[in-house]
Amino acid sequence: MGTRYFRTYSGKHVHPLSPRPEEIDIEDVAHSLSQMCRFLGHTEGFYSVAQHSVHVSEQVPREDALWGLLHDASEAYLCDLPAPIKRDPNMNIYRIAEDRLMLAVCKKFGLPPKMPHSVAVADKVLLATEFRDVTTMDDPDWIITECGQKPLWDYHVVPWPPVVAECRFMERFQELTA
Repeated sequence: MGTRYFRTYSGKHVHPLSPRPEEIDIEDVAHSLSQMCRFLGHTEGFYSVAQHSVHVSEQVPREDALWGLLHDASEAYLCDLPAPIKRDPNMNIYRIAEDRLMLAVCKKFGLPPKMPHSVAVADKVLLATEFRDVTTMDDPDWIITECGQKPLWDYHVVPWPPVVAECRFMERFQELTA
């Protein structure tokens, strides 16, 4: 049987199927998410998960903002899957691994284990806004049906380069944990 861990950007070893809170490193999360493109890269330009996370954190009440920033932190250790694949009953092992990683993230940063409702809503609102602003999807009715929310009409996503996204993610983390 092969190694049950992988080495992160900072050199930590993470066991993705049995993660420990001490393995989670905010700089690894920021770096990894800044290198990952939303929508599997099916965008008009590079738009990172880190930037998405910063935007979600800015759309929720202050008490939920750290959860908003970290709501996709598991993707730093697992990547993400397109929704049709992720929801498939055969992908239960992935969803279990994702849940375990999010529990480790929550323990590491003192967050309640259940995602706040405001974060779930903001995530969907940002998804709708991102569909409109960074993808080639131009059917507003489909976007609303797919996301269950309308895009933010007074807010437009302008993608940041990865280095900016990583920096802004870390700045937001420092702001919320100082």
